[in-house]
Amino acid sequence: MADSSPLLTPGSDSASDPTEKRPHSITLDDAIERCIGKFGRAQFFQSLLVSAAWLFDAQQTFITVFTDAQPTWHCTTTSTTATTESSNSSCYSAPTQCGLPSSSWAWDSPAHTSTISEWALNCSGPILAGLPSSSFFMGCLLGGLVIATLADSLGRKNTLVISTLSMSLFTFLTIFSPNIWAYSALKLLSGFARGSIGTCALVLATELVGQRWRGQVGIIGFFCFTVGFLSLPAIAFFNKGRSWRNLYFISSLPTLLYSLSLHIFVSESPRWLWIKNRKDEAINTLKRISSHNELLVDFNHVVITTSQSQENNDMYSAMKILVQNKWALKRLTTVMILGFGIGLVYYGMPLGVGDLGFNLYLSVTLNALSELPASLITFFLIGRLNRRRSLLGFATASGVASVLCCVGFVGRETKIVMELVSFFSACTAFNVLLIYTLELFPTSVRNSALSMVRQALVMGGVACPLMVMTGRKYGSLIWTYGVFGFVILCSGVFAAFLPETRGAAFCDTMDEQEQHNKNKESLLR
Repeated sequence: MADSSPLLTPGSDSASDPTEKRPHSITLDDAIERCIGKFGRAQFFQSLLVSAAWLFDAQQTFITVFTDAQPTWHCTTTSTTATTESSNSSCYSAPTQCGLPSSSWAWDSPAHTSTISEWALNCSGPILAGLPSSSFFMGCLLGGLVIATLADSLGRKNTLVISTLSMSLFTFLTIFSPNIWAYSALKLLSGFARGSIGTCALVLATELVGQRWRGQVGIIGFFCFTVGFLSLPAIAFFNKGRSWRNLYFISSLPTLLYSLSLHIFVSESPRWLWIKNRKDEAINTLKRISSHNELLVDFNHVVITTSQSQENNDMYSAMKILVQNKWALKRLTTVMILGFGIGLVYYGMPLGVGDLGFNLYLSVTLNALSELPASLITFFLIGRLNRRRSLLGFATASGVASVLCCVGFVGRETKIVMELVSFFSACTAFNVLLIYTLELFPTSVRNSALSMVRQALVMGGVACPLMVMTGRKYGSLIWTYGVFGFVILCSGVFAAFLPETRGAAFCDTMDEQEQHNKNKESLLR
């Protein structure tokens, strides 16, 4: 039961009409804003701990850049016989080792440093070689559909704890993969568990703070993602020459400890608790994280548009509501199209950057570093950025730079610069899109809507390994950077069909959001 403080009390269940105006009545959004509008130390700790989930998310998202890297090889000269000399001659002129006698070439590093060399996948074709990465993203897609929607029914915190714990366990089990099929199956399960982590972390972190700080707190997660991405080349460099399995072992243990700390220290979203009619828990949570000594809010006077306790009673009702409301379905379809194009570039660039001829560790590090200015721009300018124009501009810049990477007359140095520009633009568009999606949908379906957008991003991740492996097979960047650029250019145009949400307050129910949309439309006429 909640503390019997007269300053903060739950609404009476005996109210005859929740929409009836009472003296000094306030909306749920205003009531919570008065409690946690100021950004205190407790909110900072909670937001930082929740956002740290993105660090482990990033590690598992891009770990195959090193574990499944295409190893280098060299020709061998072990004999001076005529037959061997002929084999060596053909070896030095061959673009790949496929079709060459096994005695005429060898890997530059031990076979266990990459799955490609350990399981002899170098000549198996793009589908089999790219199967682990595609399986991971396919798992993310399925996990986002199955698990992430549970956060609107089971709670943001519980879903995040379950997801991080499951991902750490499947990551650990990947160490014992005996072949490509078992490895791909475990990557699928790891991706399934990972599918809802970013969504739940972003929604929970932003619902623990006031409106003024939501954009900045959302960007903290992107910073953590960058740190996780940056940690990979460092870990891989110190693991150079050793088994690829070590990378999964090293990344699984901290994730396990983190999931336990989430369960102990993080509070559930007070908004979610309130709309689930768990009002005592919501009030206790607000007391714990508020920066005020006393919470001068009487929740007996909270007015809601619709009884939130009647919304989202089953786990998939949020998805049903999104589909049944025309305006919500239109918004969801549009942001998902945007998400697919951005995701194709965002996940595909790091996988294909090794094909530009640069050092793999340096190239991945530069890509990870380019996320920092993208996060900084979003962090400091999210309050000023026009959402639609920003998405259109960054998508266009990313597409043009990506296409330039496959132009024949462009030098190698220029190509890596264009690749970084394209990836930086995609990173910024990625950040803005997630914040934009939070603002487009009300609390009752926000987690599910954001989940669907992230699944669209992940669908791009499912497709990009096949593009990268096909480009390697035919020795052409058109299959990678050309396709990436064309798709993100086309998808970016759809930003023009969305409403602008900069500076808008969060709505809590579909009715409230629909009324807000009507009021905005009437002002524009």
